[in-house]
Amino acid sequence: RGESSPMTKRTKDADVEDTPRRRARNHVDIPPGTELPLELGTKVHCRWRGKDEFYQAKVIERRPGRGKSDEDYEYYVHYEQFNRRMDSWVSLGEMDLSTLVVVEKTEDGKKKKDAHEPDAEHAEFDPKALQEHEEFTKVRNILQIELGKHEMDTWYFSPFPPEYNDCQKLYFCEYTLQFFKRKEQLQRHLKKNEMRHPPGDEIYRKGKLSFFEIDGKKHKLFCQNLCYLAKLFLDHKTLYYDVDLFLFYVLMECDERGYHIVGYFSKEKCSEEGYNLACILTLPPYQRKGYGKLLISFSYELSKIEGKVGTPERPLSDLGLVSYRGYWTRELLKILGDESKQFLSIKDLSEMTMIKTEDIISTLQHLGLLAYTKGAYVICASPELIEKHFKAAGSGGVPCDPEAIIWSPYDPERARDL
Repeated sequence: RGESSPMTKRTKDADVEDTPRRRARNHVDIPPGTELPLELGTKVHCRWRGKDEFYQAKVIERRPGRGKSDEDYEYYVHYEQFNRRMDSWVSLGEMDLSTLVVVEKTEDGKKKKDAHEPDAEHAEFDPKALQEHEEFTKVRNILQIELGKHEMDTWYFSPFPPEYNDCQKLYFCEYTLQFFKRKEQLQRHLKKNEMRHPPGDEIYRKGKLSFFEIDGKKHKLFCQNLCYLAKLFLDHKTLYYDVDLFLFYVLMECDERGYHIVGYFSKEKCSEEGYNLACILTLPPYQRKGYGKLLISFSYELSKIEGKVGTPERPLSDLGLVSYRGYWTRELLKILGDESKQFLSIKDLSEMTMIKTEDIISTLQHLGLLAYTKGAYVICASPELIEKHFKAAGSGGVPCDPEAIIWSPYDPERARDL
């Protein structure tokens, strides 16, 4: 997004001094001529998370405050320099009203509409669909959740059933993913529920970590609740209501209290496009610990067992592309750096890693290791350059042990008979 414009303070000239200034209840000077409540679309510099930093923000929703005055309104703002997950409710006291830029109107007095052009993360939407998506999801409905021992601030809107719209905090059972409005309800549920692990089949165990494969058709409620939970932290994916068509691979951390969800990825049971992953999420308390890399690595280990080349579903977010490119880089350079494996083609690399040829080509081009001569791609990689890129690619995260996987690929015919 574009940078915010520099803050410009109004000078106190004679005209301003002669005009009485209204004062909001939170002791904010309101410039003369300011119409309250502020219009949706208004731009103004807002305080950043209680600090003495101000950034340009856009008002995208408003609501009456505790008082009855127009000065008591609260505003849901989007900070234009930051991701939507940083959007928040603010009062006039957190705004520098001297930087106010009112929304432009057409000749007939109507507000001008913003252009909605899909970005890389929303490439699946056309401009009209993107506008509808942003309008529907513009305000976070659930601000915080409790899951096991963790409390998490949410990032995005999630389409929970209407009866939860007035609830700012939800309490999740970490074993069934059922959610409740009050902690007392969760505690009663936990007393009745003796299961301390997710449904489905445990297909991997290494130390304290396990993967469970969960069929969306067999365990619909759990998978739907998982989607509701995931959408609180994902913006660029649409929510799959029809979970019957998907398998969910849930990464769990085990201790004496039971199994605790770390993250997951989903994949279509039968993907015509060859996708080996549809949606991926590491929950905030477990991020930056290498678990996201483990999820990606595990998806490719399953592809190797299937004997099918795989690729993640598009579009990839910016962070998703960085994560995948890191995985592809490390896997390819491990092979290219092996002196016993010389004269490999891109097809050979694909068969060894189950990475799609297009992803291999884009990764090697990004690294500057690929040349196109006489109608064919040629890999040009000196040992020194490979070592340099391998170090730059960073850690591979939590390692995946293929020997610990006990799994058979999904068989539609067998599933139909069950």
